[in-house]
Amino acid sequence: MFRSVFHSAALASILAVGATVAHAENPMVGGAPMYAEKNIVENAVNSKDHTTLVAAVKAAGLVETLQGKGPFTVFAPTDDAFGALPTGTVDMLLKPENKDKLAKVLTCHVVAADAMSSAIAKMIADDGGAHDVKTVGGCILKARSDGGKIGLTDETGSTAWVTIADVKQSNGVIHVINKVLLPKG
Repeated sequence: MFRSVFHSAALASILAVGATVAHAENPMVGGAPMYAEKNIVENAVNSKDHTTLVAAVKAAGLVETLQGKGPFTVFAPTDDAFGALPTGTVDMLLKPENKDKLAKVLTCHVVAADAMSSAIAKMIADDGGAHDVKTVGGCILKARSDGGKIGLTDETGSTAWVTIADVKQSNGVIHVINKVLLPKG
């Protein structure tokens, strides 16, 4: 089901989220260079700051999808972001019987578009300071800008901030965020 969601043309609209940063040829994320010619998964596995995210993507069965053509924009929570969840949450989500719940959480971090921070900032400005972002998991995130930083508010009212923007991939872009975005209920 999630593969069909990822490939849905209806979700290919541009999203709105990001931060203003200087573009580097191979930006460093989690102590590793991110190469534009590699896909999202190939780069993420090298980041020391995203080991929980990589484990979750594997447990949810989303590796093949995120290695696909895309384009995808991934808001990638760090290990510290996962660690800030209530005690036991990550372990519970990684259990095989919770695969669907885990996939829902993860796909609420993915948009079927290639959205660099400049495009996101423009959409936020064009919409008067806040822009709704529909994820492939069906979540609606509220993107806004505050002091030059881009924030995403999830359906529970929690806000994640983009800490590293515009990490170009062969099949999209990654924006590193400091909180896990959660669906309502």
